[in-house]
Amino acid sequence: MIRVTLGHASLTGPRPRNEDFCGAVTPEGAELDAKGVIAAVADGLGGHAHGREASEYTVRGLFTDYYATPDTWSVVHSLETVIAALNRWLHSQSARARETAGMATTLSAMVLRGRRYTVAHVGDSRIYRLRDRTLEKLTTDHLWEHPELDNVLSRAIGLDQRVAVDFSDGELEEGDVFVLLTDGVWGQLSEARIAAVLAETPDPQEAASRLATLAEAGGSQDNCTALVLRVDALPKDALRDSIARLSALPVPPLLKPGQSLDGLAVLEVLHASRVTLLYRVRDAEGRCHVMKTLRPEADDAASTAALAHEEWLARRVVDARFPQVVAWPQRAHLYYLMSWHDGATLRARLDAGRRFAPTEAAALGIELLKGIATLHRLAIVHRDIKPDNVHLDAEGRLRILDLGVAASDGQEEQRFQEINNPGTPSYMAPELFAGAAASTQSDLYAAGVTLYHLLTRKYPYGEIEPFQKPRFGDPVPPSRFRPDIPQWLEAVLLKAVARDKADRFETAEEFLLALEMGAHRPLAVPRRMPLMKRDPALGLKLVAAGSLVLNLLLLYLLVAR
Repeated sequence: MIRVTLGHASLTGPRPRNEDFCGAVTPEGAELDAKGVIAAVADGLGGHAHGREASEYTVRGLFTDYYATPDTWSVVHSLETVIAALNRWLHSQSARARETAGMATTLSAMVLRGRRYTVAHVGDSRIYRLRDRTLEKLTTDHLWEHPELDNVLSRAIGLDQRVAVDFSDGELEEGDVFVLLTDGVWGQLSEARIAAVLAETPDPQEAASRLATLAEAGGSQDNCTALVLRVDALPKDALRDSIARLSALPVPPLLKPGQSLDGLAVLEVLHASRVTLLYRVRDAEGRCHVMKTLRPEADDAASTAALAHEEWLARRVVDARFPQVVAWPQRAHLYYLMSWHDGATLRARLDAGRRFAPTEAAALGIELLKGIATLHRLAIVHRDIKPDNVHLDAEGRLRILDLGVAASDGQEEQRFQEINNPGTPSYMAPELFAGAAASTQSDLYAAGVTLYHLLTRKYPYGEIEPFQKPRFGDPVPPSRFRPDIPQWLEAVLLKAVARDKADRFETAEEFLLALEMGAHRPLAVPRRMPLMKRDPALGLKLVAAGSLVLNLLLLYLLVAR
């Protein structure tokens, strides 16, 4: 795991009060692996009575809330969400009373996780990196140019209702030294002097103290704060330690009912794909579980890392609408266990001849959308919502299965090879066929197709075969196949499966609300797509044909005279 050494110093200088605040958090174990080290420096708006409160609240709030964000969020997503909330709170304080008006602060923060760093910056504090005795500025000052005044901030936390944060990132190297400075230091010391102090002073605490002291002694008219961070060690690979450990386990051989593995008795093979296997197993206490593993021939580094990442992701989805990962200390092979639930998938129920009433489909849609909303709040896109991956247990409770091709924005350190096909053509949104990346909206489209198919056993644009390049016009109204579908439900389904993203539901919560409101607040039935938009080539042909007929008619009238 990453190891760093920190040092910091903050001097009041000639000011009556120190309005700077800095700090860092160096967690241990799983939290260090998942979230990394964070460091920040803030400079409260100069001369304001609540500048210190603004800077301290922002830094402390950033540290507390960053580590409370889901592990599945990317570093940028986490920082952006937290900083936006801090900005709203500070701005609200400014509006409450005259004595708190203008309560704002700069903020320069960085997260070191795995083998990468991420910088978030607002204002005129600065972050530098010293590598191989070369100093590089990683931030840009947000200042207005003014002929009579220096350092007039154009951006700060709390200054406006919304704040634009600069983000940047890069690869770490062992021995990198980062320094976070307020303008009281960098405004007094040249970059050459800062680089010399960092290069000549290997101890971060001593280096921070020297920088602050030199700036104060050199005549700085502001508070002087420096935080120095040295990277001592980095992980040996880009995979998180927990994923690397599981990837190192051997793939089990093909198992048959009656055989055992790591104290688990195999009862049946539930599913076999080109790469993965699912078994129903039973432990010594008689409890059943689902074991997911790889085929022996799929024993390669990319596939094992992908399965390990799938388990990592599944462990973070703690919700009753998903199977839960089961801890198994005896595990000595590459697999993971999930909770077992009697029942069948929606696909199996359709194949068995089950006919779902519109009220049943709407109720299932509500549960499905609640599960999808849980994923999306964790910044996870499922990418393969379909009846095969929606399970109903013996009590009628719905669960979403298979995160094998799911993706989260928190996996930027490692892009995992797909161990199954990412999506099923008939459930894939039109933009995916044009090369767009899967998104929360493509999940909602797939959910709409799932409900449509549940009711009609058809697809809104017809069945799409693999490698086919489909053309999308207007979706077929589901009432054509099921006249008993109420108009309000048809309107919801047609909006969910609209060809253009702009015409669909934006969030799972919006889709969910439309189902919950039902006939009490029905949606308008979408209009048919204009011909020119539905089939531009045919539309142009018809226009050309009409023009030709008109010209012939005019020619005939001229000749007839």
